[in-house]
Amino acid sequence: MNLSELLAYQSRKYPEKEGIVTPEERLTYQEWNSQVNQFARGLIRLGIQAGDKVIIHMPNTKEFVISYFAIHRLGAIVVPINARLVQNEITYIYDHSDAVALITHELLIDQVRGLADERKGTFIKTGDVDGTWHSFSDILAKEEPLEMVNEAHEDEEASILYTSGTTGQPKGVVFTHKNILTVSSMMAVELEMKPSSRMLHMMPFSHSAPLHLFLAGGTFVGATHIIAPTFTPDLLLELASIERASHFFGAPVAYLMTAKHPKVKETDLSWVKYWTYGGAPLSKKEVQFVREQFETDSLCCLYGLTEAGPSGTLLLPQEHDEKAGSVGKRAALHCEVRIVDEDGQEVGNGQVGEIALKGEGIMKGYYKDEEKTIATFRDGWLLTGDMGEKDEDGYLWVIDRKKDMIISGGVNIYPREVEELLLQHPHIEDVAVVGVPHPDWGETVKAHIVQTGQLTDMENECRRFLQEHLADYKIPKLYEEMEELPRNATGKLLKHRLREQARQA
Repeated sequence: MNLSELLAYQSRKYPEKEGIVTPEERLTYQEWNSQVNQFARGLIRLGIQAGDKVIIHMPNTKEFVISYFAIHRLGAIVVPINARLVQNEITYIYDHSDAVALITHELLIDQVRGLADERKGTFIKTGDVDGTWHSFSDILAKEEPLEMVNEAHEDEEASILYTSGTTGQPKGVVFTHKNILTVSSMMAVELEMKPSSRMLHMMPFSHSAPLHLFLAGGTFVGATHIIAPTFTPDLLLELASIERASHFFGAPVAYLMTAKHPKVKETDLSWVKYWTYGGAPLSKKEVQFVREQFETDSLCCLYGLTEAGPSGTLLLPQEHDEKAGSVGKRAALHCEVRIVDEDGQEVGNGQVGEIALKGEGIMKGYYKDEEKTIATFRDGWLLTGDMGEKDEDGYLWVIDRKKDMIISGGVNIYPREVEELLLQHPHIEDVAVVGVPHPDWGETVKAHIVQTGQLTDMENECRRFLQEHLADYKIPKLYEEMEELPRNATGKLLKHRLREQARQA
């Protein structure tokens, strides 16, 4: 089985069942599969061959999911990238991935228009033909929906997802069909997905969880996909209610924003069986707030990372009462988890170590970077770079990123602990804590603060606020007020830029 044949199989099994629902139209599984055949034939006519890399630069649209499966159908490799990336970021990925084609949306054409002038390749956009840019709809219209068969083995490469690049240039994470089918089946089982399920997609398909766990996972069982090109609290409430969604995945901020919406309690959300979130845990206070506003006991936390498929651990709805903020007690289906020290030995409960994962959903490796691939694995286990510890009940708590850990005077300091406390201050809007060079201590702690303008003596106020909660050595010695923190297109904090600024100062 491969991803292309998965869709073809479901189109034979559920030909008249809704496969794709967008604001503009609805496609049955048979119609979806037919358009995949048409577009795959069109790509071949344009010279795209098996093994070629093809970039999809689109929001969540019908054209995205057709392109995704069409590229697989002809045996090529999909490279989905974030719709918010700008041209220099896209150019880097185009070159690094050895892409020969790029498919974009007409609303995003200004972000990539120059690429077609600077690079060789095939360039396709939705809407009308534009210079050297082919029209997606024209390609589709010119081809017959004759069935194509992809006989690719499950161990063949299927896609390359690029990491967010929070420590420099993004890395290409290579997945096989088997990797993706493993994590999609994992999510289908863990979240009780069925043919009657209706998956609401509002988080970008360029990310591994929305793409592999929910688009591929829903397709694994023949579920219906409700697709929205963006997220807003209004749209979430509207689509979840009107389309009777059964599953939704979102970042914690999506829940917190929607929970504050004035119509949240007026909206019928009773159809949703699992409200899942990932990327970061919700605190106990946040869980209580979201549960109360959504009138639900169905929150489920997913922990993993792109390189893991993602696979990892999960905190089930019934565990949130006691363990909100944790990422769960057990690894998900097809996955193992442990916490290890620097020598790779498993540590006991209450001890901090690096979280390691193992399973058939784990990436094949980093594209064109064998050295980094080797360094990321130890005895078949993926080293996540996340520091964590298990409590007395065996529940896993993520402490911080290993690369962000500060060593000052030989003592380990975890910035996330400091940041979470500072964010509780009513006049602090955003914060980033990093280690900066110190001649005597090796590193010292520096806090970058975005405030609401209410702090007249920010440094002393922050120190006073932290003294009741933290040991003195953890309290930042240096402070800098900023208008905003550096973030990438996905909103992830770029701490390496703050550390670079400190070294150059």
